[in-house]
Amino acid sequence: MYYLIREIKKQEYNLLDDFLYEAIFIPEGVEVPSKEITNQPDLQIYIADFGKQNDNCLVAECNGKIVGAVWTRIINDYGHIDNETPSLAISLFKEYRSLGIGTALMNRMIELLKSKGYKRVSLSVQKENYAYNLYKKVGFEIIKENDEDFIMVKQL
Repeated sequence: MYYLIREIKKQEYNLLDDFLYEAIFIPEGVEVPSKEITNQPDLQIYIADFGKQNDNCLVAECNGKIVGAVWTRIINDYGHIDNETPSLAISLFKEYRSLGIGTALMNRMIELLKSKGYKRVSLSVQKENYAYNLYKKVGFEIIKENDEDFIMVKQL
């Protein structure tokens, strides 16, 4: 499958709402929440006023359609470790998962953050989430955990 990875355009920032929703891990047997869940403050911090700080976003485009996004911002979220380390979020529409696009997005974002002088990037992932294996594959390591989540860091 051919896809292009590029920086998001300002007029596409509204798509981050869709990708934030897609990033929510829903364990097997749990009812899928309505899209309004992304309006909760603990989720809105990932996308509210995107582009006004040191935010970064890459998208994957396939046949003219944006099918995935990876973005970083320095925010006090679940994966926050300090005010110099951006937190990372990534998601793809379901039909584009397990095709290597997520890995490519992650690797390109890591290159972008390195070029901007960041020393590391962090994220939080639920232990049950299949994406945990992707994060390990691209070099993230667990630095903290609780009953449900891992906090992971990738040194750049």
